[in-house]
Amino acid sequence: MTPRAIEQEEIRSVEHLIRPHIRRTPAMEISGAEVGLAPNPVVLKLELFQHTGSFKVRGAFTNMLRREVPPAGVVAASGGNHGVAVAYAAMKLGKPARIFVPEVASPSKQKLIRALGADLVVTGERYADALAASEEWVKNSGALAIHAYDQRETLLGQGTLGLEFQQQDSSLDSLLVAVGGGGLIGGIAAWYAGGIKLIAVEPEEAPTLEWALKAGRPVDAPAGGIAADSLAPKRVGELMFPIAQKYVQSVVLVSDESIVRAQQVLWDHVRIVAEPGGAAVLAALVSGRYSPEPGERVGMVICGGNTDAVRFPSPGGAR
Repeated sequence: MTPRAIEQEEIRSVEHLIRPHIRRTPAMEISGAEVGLAPNPVVLKLELFQHTGSFKVRGAFTNMLRREVPPAGVVAASGGNHGVAVAYAAMKLGKPARIFVPEVASPSKQKLIRALGADLVVTGERYADALAASEEWVKNSGALAIHAYDQRETLLGQGTLGLEFQQQDSSLDSLLVAVGGGGLIGGIAAWYAGGIKLIAVEPEEAPTLEWALKAGRPVDAPAGGIAADSLAPKRVGELMFPIAQKYVQSVVLVSDESIVRAQQVLWDHVRIVAEPGGAAVLAALVSGRYSPEPGERVGMVICGGNTDAVRFPSPGGAR
């Protein structure tokens, strides 16, 4: 059976539903020249300032508010950010949560999940391993599974970011969005519905959408690289794929080195600390893999900031 299309009106309805539970994150315009690029206007959608440090709470709340949560609570598999978001939403709504993450999940994300009161299970090397373990738990417990990207409610929730960004800046010519499983770009693409040039950005070591588009269907791809805890789920979702086929204009692959450089640029010039997955979109520009046309107004979703890369001095240390 063909999945029901995700329409703008349904995204509007979801945005109204979850609005009391999410932040309206800022959109910051800078000149590309500020970050050593061509002088194109660049608008950063700072979703790393969302509750839990990423866009994922949008989908988490949508799932819990539109679906019936059983007494066993909710369960999620995650590279980290989705797990943090589900744990946060469960805490706010008074629901039990168990989160499965792989060993590559960053210590900062694991710490956040535990601090939010969820049961944390670390298992396997990659996201696919954690997903398999979570599916087994669902069979045995009866808990409600909240998929990180291949779930209708998840796509609807992430689509509210597109709605919000368009309200803040309706004159974008293009929008760069990082891709892991594709829930974010799928929801955003459903919202804009071809009204903007949409560019997917993926790490070279995790080309999930690139391989899927070439194959004509979601297929297994490598799942490595510096952003493996957020942009390396093995394959994109079945639900987002036809949306991407229809509305994503191209896929840009970026190296780990360019992602690190983009993180440094964001800190040096904008004083923003982004995790690798959050900086990937800027890596497309700083590496030259995506070159805007003269005057092109470029939007970028800085989608996550959960990193333990920042170190602060201990109290009583150097003054």
